[in-house]
Amino acid sequence: MNRIIRNVTVLGSGVMGSRIACHFANIGCSVLLLDIVPDKLTDEEIQKKLTLVSGKVRNRIVNNNLQNIIKTNPEPLFHPSFTARIKTGNFDDDMSRIKNSDWIIEVVVENLAVKKTVFDRVEQFRSKGTIITSNTSGIPIISMLDGRSQDFKEHFCGVHFFNPPRYLPLMEIIPTEFTRKDIIDFLFYYGDLFLGKTPVLCKDTPAFIANRIGVFSMMAVFQLMNEMKLSISEIDMLTGPLTGKTK
Repeated sequence: MNRIIRNVTVLGSGVMGSRIACHFANIGCSVLLLDIVPDKLTDEEIQKKLTLVSGKVRNRIVNNNLQNIIKTNPEPLFHPSFTARIKTGNFDDDMSRIKNSDWIIEVVVENLAVKKTVFDRVEQFRSKGTIITSNTSGIPIISMLDGRSQDFKEHFCGVHFFNPPRYLPLMEIIPTEFTRKDIIDFLFYYGDLFLGKTPVLCKDTPAFIANRIGVFSMMAVFQLMNEMKLSISEIDMLTGPLTGKTK
């Protein structure tokens, strides 16, 4: 494989975005983690006479999200010092920094319109040949490509990590008809050797594989609960530890 992943950008710093950023930091990558600019000040910021134009305020969302995730259990970082490998910023001020990325990972809210808006910005600054993927858990991958350049389409696919990404091995790879085969092959190689994942190839169907099975399983439980007149506590007992799941 002739690609080397040194610099990774993660777009979106929520639960999954921040944890994905931490996992790449664990393996030695330099990570740029970006999120939106706050639309208003907090009471504390008002008392401190801060303004929305200050750097501290404009990166508040991403910084708070990352710090909150670092404190969670199980720990997303192998060592606390790896936090230094993650730099933060926001979509308005720092999107131009993605030009140095080897892999751009979109992890924003599960809203197609929002994702398309983010990809519009990515197209402005992304370097040609850079891998770009979406961590969507179910939005059709092909629907994200309206208006995208040919180079974007060829280097784009879905790569769905599972929470918490440091610990769960499954990684769904969902290509489109435009995705180059060498990109798919590389993601399988890199996911296995560097990220410690078990990559699986998915068709671009609603919810892909794991969530498709999971949703069916949950709906089947609701149906059986009604048919067998089971209580919530009985359902919890039968579908929890007895089937290998933890509480």
